[in-house]
Amino acid sequence: MDNIKKRILVIEDEKNIVSLLTYNLSRAGYDYDVAYDGEDGLNKAISEQYDLILLDIMLPKMDGYEVCREIRKVKDTPIIMATAKEEEADKIYGLNIGADDYVTKPFSLSVLLARINSNIRRFSGELSQVCTPKGKVVSIGELVVDFDKCCVSKNGVTLHLSKKEYEIVSFLAENRGKVFSREDLLTEVWGYDNLYCDKRTVDVTISRIRQKIENDPDDPKFIITKSGMGYFMN
Repeated sequence: MDNIKKRILVIEDEKNIVSLLTYNLSRAGYDYDVAYDGEDGLNKAISEQYDLILLDIMLPKMDGYEVCREIRKVKDTPIIMATAKEEEADKIYGLNIGADDYVTKPFSLSVLLARINSNIRRFSGELSQVCTPKGKVVSIGELVVDFDKCCVSKNGVTLHLSKKEYEIVSFLAENRGKVFSREDLLTEVWGYDNLYCDKRTVDVTISRIRQKIENDPDDPKFIITKSGMGYFMN
């Protein structure tokens, strides 16, 4: 079972980039599939099983944002967006609709492969702290984190969190009261270490979580910002 190659879906319309990516993915030991437009990519992403999706934004037929939104309605497969867009707003938007990470062309292949590896290992549970404290339940006010069921509920209602969102909530709940910098969270939750990651990824993901767990996201009571230091669970 350990010898089964991890499978990556590349959704990219530029054939020279596809050739470069697939060559390096193959050399790194990954299996891959390719879609050259958004509609084909979405159909493959939903109908087949992949360990990670590498998604361009500027695509024929359906752009990467819409593809990401539709995938997130049914699957938690890690998504890394790869695009030529550099604007901060584009990055934030991509993360807000469910992308796990964002790389800008031209990107370093070594960094991209390291991020792919970290996301796949995290999603498969190889690096995850999730569900390790068997039988453990953490209650913080009306918020309950159940490590056995890998779920978060509020006032008895289960919240719909992505895997990444759950991992952040459960990690902070397990270490409640302790402040973690954005660098700490990139290492502990994303599995990144010295990969030149955009720390804004953490801020946007925390903001997305607050929209789901807080009564007033602008005045959070559960995940608190410690000015100049990081985040902690109250």
